[in-house]
Amino acid sequence: MGLQNRFDAQGLLRATALGLLVTAAAQANASVTNPTIGRLLWSEEFNGTALNTALWTAFDGNGCQINLCGYGNAELEYYSPNNLSIENVPFESGTRALAIKALRQTVGSNQFTSGKIDSLNKVQVKYGMIEIRMATPQLQTGLWPAAWMLGTSPQVWPRKGEIDIAELGHKASAWSAAGAPGPDYYVGANVITWAQAACVPGNESCAASTAWQTKNWYRPSASLANRFVKYRFYWTESQMRFTVVDNDGEHDMYNQPLPVNTDALRAPFYFLLNLAVGGNFTDAATPAQVTAPMPATMYVDYVRVYELDGKGEVKLGNQTAPEASGKFGVFTDNTSISNKLVAGSTSDIFLWNGASTGAGNIQPAEGTNVIAWSYNTPGQWFGGGIQSRQIRDLTNYRNGTVKFRIKIPANVSFNIGLGDTYTNQNWVNFPANTTAYGLVRNGEWATATIPVSTLVGPKVALQSIADIFMFSGDNNRLPTSAFQFAIDDVVWDSGTTTQPPPTNPTPAGISQPTSTSVRFNEPIGTWADVHYTINGGGQMNVRMQKDGSGNAYTVTGLKAGDVVRYNFTYWDASRNGAYDSAQQSYTLK
Repeated sequence: MGLQNRFDAQGLLRATALGLLVTAAAQANASVTNPTIGRLLWSEEFNGTALNTALWTAFDGNGCQINLCGYGNAELEYYSPNNLSIENVPFESGTRALAIKALRQTVGSNQFTSGKIDSLNKVQVKYGMIEIRMATPQLQTGLWPAAWMLGTSPQVWPRKGEIDIAELGHKASAWSAAGAPGPDYYVGANVITWAQAACVPGNESCAASTAWQTKNWYRPSASLANRFVKYRFYWTESQMRFTVVDNDGEHDMYNQPLPVNTDALRAPFYFLLNLAVGGNFTDAATPAQVTAPMPATMYVDYVRVYELDGKGEVKLGNQTAPEASGKFGVFTDNTSISNKLVAGSTSDIFLWNGASTGAGNIQPAEGTNVIAWSYNTPGQWFGGGIQSRQIRDLTNYRNGTVKFRIKIPANVSFNIGLGDTYTNQNWVNFPANTTAYGLVRNGEWATATIPVSTLVGPKVALQSIADIFMFSGDNNRLPTSAFQFAIDDVVWDSGTTTQPPPTNPTPAGISQPTSTSVRFNEPIGTWADVHYTINGGGQMNVRMQKDGSGNAYTVTGLKAGDVVRYNFTYWDASRNGAYDSAQQSYTLK
C-alpha cells in the first residue's frame, strides 16, 4: 500500500540486479520455510464493542490534511472513523471482527468514504510470524483492501520500509497475467525499500519493489470475497516469507523466501489496515470507473504475532524514551557529549534543492567532518537538514540551548529550524550583517546559541522530533551572488547533566476492576510508562493514557491466579526528571 505513486519499470528492473529480489542462495536452510512457531506474543481479536483506541488510531481525512491528497496513490475515498466498527460477521456465525465499510457517500470533493487504522506509537513488531485472518468484499473495479506495515523510523517513505502482507484489487493487467479470472481470485504481497539503483527519472523516490516482475501472488480456486483466509508473514533478521492459508492448505506467494538485505527491514514496524477506493493500484482513476458494489465491508477477525524460531518482539505504547540530560551531539566530532547522532548510521543529511546548491569545499571547524555546500544559482531557494533515523524525545532539553558553528558570508540572511513527526516546524531568522544569538557575522567560523524554547516555538513537540536541525535561506532576501557556506559542531545542551534524586517513592499501583482485568495507576507524572509481565512472560512496555492529572492503563484477558509484576517510569515536572518506581507484584483474585 505504497505512500506514493507506483514505480516505473526501468527503476525496478535496475533494483532487481542489486538483489532486492530473491536469489537462489536464499533458499538454502531457510528457517522461514521450516519454521518453529512458538508462543503467542500479542493479539488483537477485535471482540469488543468498539475499536480499542489504546492500540489503534482511526484516520480522518483524504490525505490533503497532511499535504498528500489521495495518500500519494490517487485514492478516491475520504477515510472516516464512522466507517469503522466491531460487528458480528454475517457469513460466519459466532465471529466478531473489525468491519471496515466503503460507501458511496460524498464528503467534500470525495464521492466515497471508507476506513483506515494504524498502530503507530501504540503497537510495534520486530520479527516473528504475523497472522491476519481477513475477509474482503467483492472487489470488481475500484476496491483495494490491504493489510500492511510501515517502519517506525521517522525517515520518509520508502527509506523507512514498507511490508504489504496482503493487497487485493490489483489492475486487470496484473491478475490476468497471473492467470486469475478476476481480482477476487488474486492476492499479492510486496516489500518496498529505498535503493540507489532505483533512482532514475520517473522514480525520484528511489523505491524498489520485490514484487516487480516476480511471482508474488496466490490464485485461489474459489473467490476470496466474503470468506475468511489467513495471511501469514514469516520474518527473521535474514529472511521473509509470505503465505496464504486457505481451505486446501498453505500457499507461498513468492517461489522462494526473500532476503532481508537492508537495515530498514531489521527495524520495528507498525500495522495498517484499510479499504481504499480507486487509485493507481486499480483500474479506477475516476469515480465513474468504480464498478464495485457498495456498501462493501472488509472484515478482520484478528491480528496475531507469534515467536518464530525463538525470535520476535512486540512493544506497546510510544517507545521513544526521553534523551538523557547532558549534551546531545547532532553533528560533531571532538566535542564532549553524552550521546550523539552519526551521519549515515543514525542520521541522514539532506540537501533539499540540488538545482541551486551542491557540494562545497570549506574545511571543518573541528574534527574531520563538515557539512559544506556551494550555492551556485542566485535567486533560487536553498536549504537542507539533519534528520534522525529514530524519533527523539528531547523534552529534557526544553530549558537548554542548541549551539552550532557556521561559516557563511555576512550579507546572507538565513534560517535555522526544527521539525517534529506531526509536521510542525519552527524557524529562527539570522538577518544579514546583524549579530543574532551570539553569532558574529564576519564571514569566518562563528558560534550561535539558540534557546531551545525559542527554537521550538509554540507548536513543535519536543517529545517527537525527527528533523533535529534544519537550515534554509531567507526566501524574502534570496542571495544575488554565488557563495560557499558550511555548518559544523551542532550540539543540544540541556544545561544540566544530573537529575535530583527522588525524595519519596511514587504513589502508584494497581487495582482489579473485574475478575479478568487489572488497571495500572500512576497519579502524578506528566507522562508515564508501565513495564509489566504476566506469569513471568515477556515484558510489555506501554505509554499510559492520561487520566486527570495522572496516568492509567488497563490490561484485560486475565484470569484468577495470574501473577502480574510491574513498575513505572514517569516524568516528575516538579523535579524536571524521569524516575523509575520499585517493582511490585500482584496476583489476580
